Amino acid sequence: MYRRSFHRFCGGEEKRVGTRTVFLGNHPVSTTEAYVAQRFCDNRIVSSKYTLWNFLPKNLFEQFRRIANFYFLIIFLVQVIVDTPTSPITSGLPLFFVITVTAIKQGYEDWLRHRADNEVNKSTVYIIENAKRVRKESEKIKVGDIVEVQADETFPCDLILLSSCTSDGICFVTTASLDGESNCKTHYAVRETIALCTAESIDTLRAAIECEQPQPDLYKFVGRINIYSNNLEAVARSLGPENLLLKGATLKNTKKIYGVAVYTGMETKMALNYQGKSQKRSAVEKSINAFLVVYLFILLTKAVVCTTLKYVWQSTPYNDEPWYNQKTQKERDTLKVLKMFTDFLSFMVLFNFIIPVSMYVTVEMQKFLGSFFISWDKDFYDEEINEGALVNTSDLNEELGQVDYVFTDKTGTLTENSMEFIECCIDGHKYKGVTQETDGLSQTDGSLTYFDKADKNREELFMRALCLCHTVQIKTNDAVDGATESAELTYVSSSPDEIALVKGAKKYGFTFLGIQNGHMRIENQRKEIEEYELLHTLNFDSVRRRMSVIVKTQAGDIILFCKGADSAIFPRVQNHEIELTKTHVERNALDGYRTLCVAFKEIAPDDYERIDRQLIEAKMSLQDREEKLEKIFDDIETNMNLIGATAVEDKLQDQAAETIEALHTAGLKVWVLTGDKMETAKSTCYACRLFQTSTELLELTTKTIEESERKEDRLHELLIEYRKKLLHDFPKSSRNLKKAWTEHQEYGLIIDGSTLSLILNSTQDSGSNNYKSIFLQICMKCTAVLCCRMAPLQKAQNLCFILPQFLYQFFCGFSQQPLYDAAYLTMYNICFTSLPILAYSLLEQHINIDTLTSDPRLYMKISGNAMLQLGPFLYWTFLAAFEGIVFFFGTYFLFQTSSLEENAKVYGNWTFGTIVFTVLVFTVTLKLALDTHFWTWINHFVIWGSLAFYIFFSFFWGGIIWPFLKQQRMYFVFAQMLSSVSTWLAIVLLIFISLFPEILLIVLKNVRRRSARRNLSCKHASDSLSARPSVRPLLLRTFSDESNIL
Repeated sequence: MYRRSFHRFCGGEEKRVGTRTVFLGNHPVSTTEAYVAQRFCDNRIVSSKYTLWNFLPKNLFEQFRRIANFYFLIIFLVQVIVDTPTSPITSGLPLFFVITVTAIKQGYEDWLRHRADNEVNKSTVYIIENAKRVRKESEKIKVGDIVEVQADETFPCDLILLSSCTSDGICFVTTASLDGESNCKTHYAVRETIALCTAESIDTLRAAIECEQPQPDLYKFVGRINIYSNNLEAVARSLGPENLLLKGATLKNTKKIYGVAVYTGMETKMALNYQGKSQKRSAVEKSINAFLVVYLFILLTKAVVCTTLKYVWQSTPYNDEPWYNQKTQKERDTLKVLKMFTDFLSFMVLFNFIIPVSMYVTVEMQKFLGSFFISWDKDFYDEEINEGALVNTSDLNEELGQVDYVFTDKTGTLTENSMEFIECCIDGHKYKGVTQETDGLSQTDGSLTYFDKADKNREELFMRALCLCHTVQIKTNDAVDGATESAELTYVSSSPDEIALVKGAKKYGFTFLGIQNGHMRIENQRKEIEEYELLHTLNFDSVRRRMSVIVKTQAGDIILFCKGADSAIFPRVQNHEIELTKTHVERNALDGYRTLCVAFKEIAPDDYERIDRQLIEAKMSLQDREEKLEKIFDDIETNMNLIGATAVEDKLQDQAAETIEALHTAGLKVWVLTGDKMETAKSTCYACRLFQTSTELLELTTKTIEESERKEDRLHELLIEYRKKLLHDFPKSSRNLKKAWTEHQEYGLIIDGSTLSLILNSTQDSGSNNYKSIFLQICMKCTAVLCCRMAPLQKAQNLCFILPQFLYQFFCGFSQQPLYDAAYLTMYNICFTSLPILAYSLLEQHINIDTLTSDPRLYMKISGNAMLQLGPFLYWTFLAAFEGIVFFFGTYFLFQTSSLEENAKVYGNWTFGTIVFTVLVFTVTLKLALDTHFWTWINHFVIWGSLAFYIFFSFFWGGIIWPFLKQQRMYFVFAQMLSSVSTWLAIVLLIFISLFPEILLIVLKNVRRRSARRNLSCKHASDSLSARPSVRPLLLRTFSDESNIL
């Protein structure tokens, strides 16, 4: 990535660090100076992780960062270097299988990213070269190229708008793929280039753009363009976000535009927002890693115990060197410490399968295949946009079932973001409905009953303010450019509020007709056309919470119109004017309406000259432009006169209330973030059931802390008071906390932006007085939080597999003799048990989907990674230990008889191990079958197929003399073992004893389930008497594979 600073083109100015100079069309702006082509990155987008050359080393490095993979690599190297009781194949082959499968999966996903990149990079674009449209691939675009973009096309790079098909040089853009905003945004060209609407004319443009180096903020851009013409000095114009067309955005309602590329490829804002992201790890993977550490500790303990007991056993000379196994001279001369260390490593190798290396590949495959199930789910299909769910990465699938907190914006999420003008207030008088002369429907608020209606001039001034103070543009539905009085007008703006206000003014006889040649045109009640020269627009931002325009009337008067939040307007107007409007604003806020206040002031010509000079100077600055503009805006928007206020309604989304209620029932905490007035936000939260009528509200707002002279002291008192209240009513355990929500008093927290800033930036220091710590405790105990006035079991633990191997050492003199054959060690996790658990994790449905959606409380059973907490972990561990003991000692007692065959032939140690292994494979597979509630043909195939494959493999492995084996220790063992009736009975009995606790648990669950169903049916019968609608929450049906949900 090239990040360089370039000399500024303008002579005499210093070199600025952090800026770049772009020459339009890559043409020199002067024939007297040599042009040196500058180097920027190309326009290729690279979202892929690997290349053909670095895939192998990079993928291996990433895979061996995992604990299990690195551990098995060490074990494999130990087996290769040290003389261990098992072959290196037993750990090397499973490790190779895991690494290979994971690499194939990750390689496939990266290939999909390569394919998507190629579709973007090879897409067709048109570049203007030598006054002609030249067809090129998108990746061939260079910084400085002039690009033509047609309607409904996506911008191939970050462009500065030069001209469009409209006479005023504007275009409309949607940025839904970047920030989720579906509203059209208006972008502008500088007035010196708006007439260059053809390839021939745009190619004659000689200009240079100075702008900041690439940075990821989508809403910030600082630059300026210097335009040169023959024998004339350069004309400089400022460039801002309103001139920048972002890669990934789409051109709408505009036939075509011309723009110059300023950022390309991986330097575009879209690409910078996707770079440098740390790899996310799910809660399941973190829990698995933690449990693997526990099992690693168990493994080390086993190895230490066996090594110690071996040397205790060998302390007797006869046991150390029996007559049938004499030591060599080399073994006698070996240092005892070195021999002990070697034995320790050998025991580590012998017991290493307690850590299942294949578990990671099972989890990876479950995530990968599970992502297809999400994509195929018909419930996620949206008919309006003709799209289903899109899974960009499968790494966090299971997190969909582990959500504890939901953060949501209010506007456009809880509400439809479709605004409707309801009413307005002019000097304290209420206007609601449609009138011809703006009179007759006036009402008064509060005690102002002696006012009949507002003055006629004030009414017209207010309506003119609504028609002028905005950034709305006109889209006409006829073929004529510009707006006419008879054309049907369509308003377009990035803010639905502004459209609602303009339409509201139209109801009262004042119609905004658009902008022509820098003049805003409106039609008044008398059907007269009024024109106002638009001098400056002071854009809205989340800090100021207001926007203004400076216009010049036909009579030459200069007027500032300003609209914004009451908290931003009231401190800047005359005090005696506030009370006339404040009552109206507060009442509308309580009704849930969005309110704005409107003010104005006249500007003297001398003052305007100073203001104009300051604004132009600040807009041309490349350094600290925003800070300079903010200071100037703050100076301008003072000493205004308040005219009135507006009320706009934003309706709730369909089933928003039902969804919020279901989320609460499921134990999820919902935080609503909004910039609305507190009363408006509170009313909306009651309407969408974020707050219930029984919810006790805890307020941390400007009003509650301004009651005291010292805000921080009052804030500290409130924090301590609220914490005591919540800690007294709620249990300490987080698991019991969710249950307490439905059984105890519910609390909701309301906090505004200024109070939140005071908490986060408080001067209080450490200890219990720390604001942040106390605030966090309060938030965790509240079922809902409103922030207003804000700026924008995959493996049933392999323990039962390896425990018999550990117990066997007590009966073989700790000689490191394997209990299982090497082939069984290798195939256990790869073939015999892998597919059933994979199918189970993908297909199992413990609870019917209708039951899940009708009773959101079931979500609390598995949220917070409940099935991978210490309790379930200990349950499965002790159950596996019990089964391992049954496997080993059941077979051991079976071998107490002198003979198991009719011909009096005695079985050997490999038959002993094979019987244990057979019971093990059947038990763990049948255990999974018992836990399966939702059977499909795939479950039947993999469960019974795995058992059949084990039997087939055992006959095949032991039925042939393999020439590459030095010892044929398994030859005919399995077939001879099954020839004994006693062995058959023993295997069946041991399987039943091992599964008996599980069977007993299932019986108890069924009894409890029937009781719960009877209670539920009684509840439904009582609920049917009320007319309450059914709750269909927007909850995903992604539940972990657990067996404790009733």
